[in-house]
Amino acid sequence: MALIGALFFGFVPAFLFAAFLYWLDRYEKEPLPLLGAVFGWGFIVAAGGAFIINTALGIGVYMFTGSEVTTDLTTGSIIAPLVEEILKGLAVFIVFLIFRKEFDSILDGMIYAGIAALGFAATENAFYIYEHGYAESGWGGFWFLVFVRVILVGWQHPFYTAFTGIGFAIARMSKNILAKFIAPLAGLTIAILTHSFHNTLASLSTGFDGLAFGTFLDWSGWVVMLLFTFWMIRREGQLLPKHLTEEVTAGRVTHAQLRTAASPFGASMAILGGLTSGRFRATSRFYQVMGELAHKKEQYSLHGDDGGNLAIIEKLRHEMEALRPQVA
Repeated sequence: MALIGALFFGFVPAFLFAAFLYWLDRYEKEPLPLLGAVFGWGFIVAAGGAFIINTALGIGVYMFTGSEVTTDLTTGSIIAPLVEEILKGLAVFIVFLIFRKEFDSILDGMIYAGIAALGFAATENAFYIYEHGYAESGWGGFWFLVFVRVILVGWQHPFYTAFTGIGFAIARMSKNILAKFIAPLAGLTIAILTHSFHNTLASLSTGFDGLAFGTFLDWSGWVVMLLFTFWMIRREGQLLPKHLTEEVTAGRVTHAQLRTAASPFGASMAILGGLTSGRFRATSRFYQVMGELAHKKEQYSLHGDDGGNLAIIEKLRHEMEALRPQVA
């Protein structure tokens, strides 16, 4: 029963947090199969690989120092942040490398990074809740770890790995060769350092005061990241009138449809309306295509016909025009 409970509180909150990230991606949602694969990488490859590597290196440190305190501090402050952020970041790198057409903005980088990190957190939280909660202190320890891992530090891994995603997104959008190389390394470095800072502080802090101070710092960082995310959403919304006004002029979409698409909640409300009119699939796809077209035009303005942007633009344009009569 405790094991089932640990799995539940490890994975269900992670799925809910992932759904929130998916909801935040207002204008050009990433493919669900790709997001599912990234989440799977997090909870299987990244979490499994980190457990093996962290354990092996931790044993090596203990054999060298003979000190459990030194081993715990070294593992938590140096080994775990380095290993875990690299393994989580590999999921973002694979998307960046193989699925470049789906990597159009800084928000995309944050979404892929956050989903991969939530997959990792799901496995790690389930393990901690059962092994360090129930197995060590019974149901009291179980519920305490649920509170700590889900409520107090539930967003820690997405927060760290988001910096890696931002780094790869900057590399994707930049024309500067040096920036393309440095930005992912800088993002990964910040992810490792923030992860290390959290773990070190948690290791050195004791009692309620230490827990409260650490929680305050964690939540302060998350709030700043959330505000940055809202700013990025607003910037993405501005891409639609910037790039789709000419589509209105050409008669491919209407002014009203463009206003709806550019509104943070307009497309969502229109799609919900499609449920009652029997036009849900067409409406959902229509506004998704509008977002993709605006982003792809932005990519074309930055990088020209890299990766066949013009052909993709024409394909999306024709699909949008074909769907328009089916949308209220």
